[in-house]
Amino acid sequence: MTDNTRGTLEMTAAMVISGTIGWLVVLSGRPVTEVVFWRCLFGALTLLPVCMAMGFMRRGQATRRQLMLAALGGVAIVCNWLLLFAAYSRASISIATAVYNTQPFMLVGLGVLFLQERLTRAKLGWLLLSFVGVLLIVQAQPDADTGGGDYLLGIGMALGAAFFYALAALITKMLKGVPAHLIALVQVCVGTVLLLPMALHSSEAMAPSSWALLVTLGIVHTGFMYILLYSAIQRLPTPMTGTLSFIYPVVAFLVDAFAFGHRLHPIQMVGAAAILLAAAGMMLGLKWRPRRLIEQ
Repeated sequence: MTDNTRGTLEMTAAMVISGTIGWLVVLSGRPVTEVVFWRCLFGALTLLPVCMAMGFMRRGQATRRQLMLAALGGVAIVCNWLLLFAAYSRASISIATAVYNTQPFMLVGLGVLFLQERLTRAKLGWLLLSFVGVLLIVQAQPDADTGGGDYLLGIGMALGAAFFYALAALITKMLKGVPAHLIALVQVCVGTVLLLPMALHSSEAMAPSSWALLVTLGIVHTGFMYILLYSAIQRLPTPMTGTLSFIYPVVAFLVDAFAFGHRLHPIQMVGAAAILLAAAGMMLGLKWRPRRLIEQ
């Protein structure tokens, strides 16, 4: 099996797993703080032996400053998960996922502000298209089982989750040379420590089915998924990685439709398509202006 084939299979599997996260979160029936805590804890227990086996726990793998930055990224990741998981029950998994895919534009904005990156006309065009997509989703009539206020709050939470993901990605850019698996381990360890007090104060007994879902979320949808994702990123060119990443929202839409009966209204479909098209254009570096035909 070639690196390209293996990377494609790993990336596809990682995105399919990611697309089912919302399903497990909703089915667990637990508060989002508990869900994120157990995801971090079981994810850390999965990533720790992997990092040890790969030699990433030896001294010298990261400086103190790099570990502090990774921990700061962990705070951003925890905020990202808390907001995204809370958005699922308010705006549906499909809508939250679509709005969440504005994250590339959040990252571009942060790059312009903090890394002196240039905002090109093409990027600005994709940004405007994504903004139009969000407006279309906001203007859509929410389902009867979703209150108007909750619907807008869910969209706001999904936008906040996208911002914190972009912030974590910006911090990760500053950690060149640090193994990605080690960064992920630091992040989930930080999440475990931050949310431990809230988990300890929970007095409600948890059903065995909820335990099974949370263990799966931590081991499969965090530890195993990160291992697949980082392995694929190392093997695939960036455009291929960006293209395969759109398997995630497609799977999330299908899961939301078949598991919970939530289907996008026509105007929401247009808005979601605009956001995903803009995100694809941004990640693949597509230009708005068509190539000029060369006369023979």
